Amino acid sequence: MSLDSTFGPHDVLRVATYNIHKGVQGMGPARRLEIHNLALAIETLDADIVCLQEVRAANRKEASYFTGWPDLPQAEFLAPEGYEAAYRTNAVTKHGEHGNALLSRWPIIACKHEDVSDHRFEQRGLLHAELLVAGVSVHAIVVHFGLIPASRLRQTARLKAYIAREVPPGAPLVVAGDFNDWGTRVRTLLNVDSLHAFEGPRTLTYPSRLPVAQLDHIYARGLRPLSLQAPRGRVWSRMSDHLPLIAEFNLPGASAT
Repeated sequence: MSLDSTFGPHDVLRVATYNIHKGVQGMGPARRLEIHNLALAIETLDADIVCLQEVRAANRKEASYFTGWPDLPQAEFLAPEGYEAAYRTNAVTKHGEHGNALLSRWPIIACKHEDVSDHRFEQRGLLHAELLVAGVSVHAIVVHFGLIPASRLRQTARLKAYIAREVPPGAPLVVAGDFNDWGTRVRTLLNVDSLHAFEGPRTLTYPSRLPVAQLDHIYARGLRPLSLQAPRGRVWSRMSDHLPLIAEFNLPGASAT
């Protein structure tokens, strides 16, 4: 799908979500910088909307350790040519900060952030962007939920309350990210609010080397799910501890521009 593409009644909106592990893989002396490979990988996903988690705006320690550390914040560095980038911080650390990002082929007309941290040991947030897709307002929310099951349930409730407050009921909506949910409780709670994912076998995304769970999900309201996939292989397993997840949706009612 090219940058000058326009949507018709049966065209496809391609959405990806990817936890990039702050652009670094490995431990100790074996740590390696993967941000340059991630930039190439994100371009190959060919997604209209890319939702990213664990994205660094800055990190002084890593910038001094790696000679190839980009001068740009990671969201801007990872955006393919012609894409717009939005970023909001979830966590401030001793050496910098990181959070969620959204890359879009289509214009970003508004962007908000909601802190959904459940306790002081995990800083979590929602990034909410409104996009103008071929004349249609589409809302996208990037999430990264906590590691504790009870926290995730409370964060799901806060996500639902945020949607009810900030997203018009009839507007197409995508919610994507790392839900850290090893079961189906979050999915069940979101289905109550008409947020649905592609129906089919689980598409495993974690850990990337030998995936056994689907922690990453893409849900939508007002869009018809068409497909869901995650690329596999050694190249993908080296870049992050998660695999990217790609979903395609029908966007009804869009007009040519």
